[in-house]
Amino acid sequence: MTLFFYIIIGIITFIAFLHAWADKEFEINRTVVINKPKDEVFNIVRQLRKEHLWMPWFKKDFNGILKYSGEDGKMDALLYWKGHKAFYEGTQKLTKINQGKIIETRFLVVKPLRMVLIEYKGLKEIDENKTKIVWGIKGGLAFPLSVMALIYPVDKAYGEKLEEGLKNLKVFMETKSEKTTLKVFPAGD
Repeated sequence: MTLFFYIIIGIITFIAFLHAWADKEFEINRTVVINKPKDEVFNIVRQLRKEHLWMPWFKKDFNGILKYSGEDGKMDALLYWKGHKAFYEGTQKLTKINQGKIIETRFLVVKPLRMVLIEYKGLKEIDENKTKIVWGIKGGLAFPLSVMALIYPVDKAYGEKLEEGLKNLKVFMETKSEKTTLKVFPAGD
């Protein structure tokens, strides 16, 4: 029994050491060039109701409820979701808009683990018909996510999703057809 007790204490100590050693903050981003004017791209990415047209999380992992409040694309617009496989329930709120340049939203995931993430999209005009967009996420990693990130880094876990989303956005914008949708959801208002 004593050996078992020491093994358990050793495992707990090791996990606590990993948590103390691990990064508690992360930031990942990806970039793409879209062959459309900056204003057109900005007007799509600022709207919470248009996210299902290009964000990969709506394609495979969501089969639930979406509810919106506030004026879409404006400060304090809010999306509530419930039913995502990995991030079961939470909200997304538009917290910063610099017209044509930056959009920032705050994600509050309440289930399965409580997390606060900042998602941002920065746009830069390359020429009148080309726009560079940077899409990123930053936030904190509480225990046990900090330890899990040592084994499976956040960049690896979500970098591909950002790349997929930007690819979807590029295809959607350049084909200019809302029939390119990934999956359509009822408004939920």
